[in-house]
Amino acid sequence: MSMPLPPPSAVLFDMDGTLVDNMRFHVQAWVALVRSLGLDEAGAPEERFEREFAGKRNEEILPALLGRPMAPEEVTRLAEQKEAHYRALYGPHMVALRGAPELLARLRQAGRGLAVATAAPAPNRDFVLDGLALRSFFSRVVGAEDVKRGKPAPDIFLATARALGVEPSGCVVFEDAINGILAARAAGMFAVGVTTLVPEQTLREAGAHWVIPDFASLPEELERWLLHAR
Repeated sequence: MSMPLPPPSAVLFDMDGTLVDNMRFHVQAWVALVRSLGLDEAGAPEERFEREFAGKRNEEILPALLGRPMAPEEVTRLAEQKEAHYRALYGPHMVALRGAPELLARLRQAGRGLAVATAAPAPNRDFVLDGLALRSFFSRVVGAEDVKRGKPAPDIFLATARALGVEPSGCVVFEDAINGILAARAAGMFAVGVTTLVPEQTLREAGAHWVIPDFASLPEELERWLLHAR
């Protein structure tokens, strides 16, 4: 496709499934939680987590998963149980998605504003960003607690653009989830899908302008646009 001009002011990154290929570990932790609660697993297949819940806040996922309203204390307790299990599962396998540190360094050198926009709770953000020494690349890290609605609502991307002091139309979003692509497009941003979670065609149908397997495999036209001097 013909790239918009001028080059972007800022590049926003989802974290789970984008900076790291970790979504299968989240799914394993959710399935384990469902089992521990004695719920019907048929009502929570893996595909539901991948397509319906990815990008949403735990405060949104848990009541939908249990099929009933929940007190905040119960949400917090179950969310912490699930997230601790996820970190134990993923810790031994934690690695940045191929090409991520290199692209981040090049984007920063090109003068792009860089931020993380993720529904991941603070302990998970610290776990990945500090564990992989990625935090220093980013001017802002915006999380679920900063917005009222998770993806596919555009709130987190709009909040991140405000935090960076840039217009939404000047932002590019890298995202792995259907809800994330929908949120980026709803925010009026350019969307690049990452195929760690769902197939290329699914991300394109959600509205991704480009789709990549990792950050070492950017199409030449996209790479030129992202890194071109302003």
